Amino acid sequence: MKIKYSSDADILLIELKEGNPVDSIDLKEGIILHLDEKGLPIEIEILDASKIVSLKEISVMTPLETSA
Repeated sequence: MKIKYSSDADILLIELKEGNPVDSIDLKEGIILHLDEKGLPIEIEILDASKIVSLKEISVMTPLETSA
């Protein structure tokens, strides 16, 4: 599992396992569950994360990177 945070976009991404997301489910406004081709969860994305999550309590954080 990897936890990434982008302070510029204020997005927290929790990668549960590797894979390519092919579908997503909005669990709640600003909380998105990304699914793989089998319909299994691979990522949880939290928009406006600083308003929802106490970022000080997350100890393992790396910058959110985009694939080129």
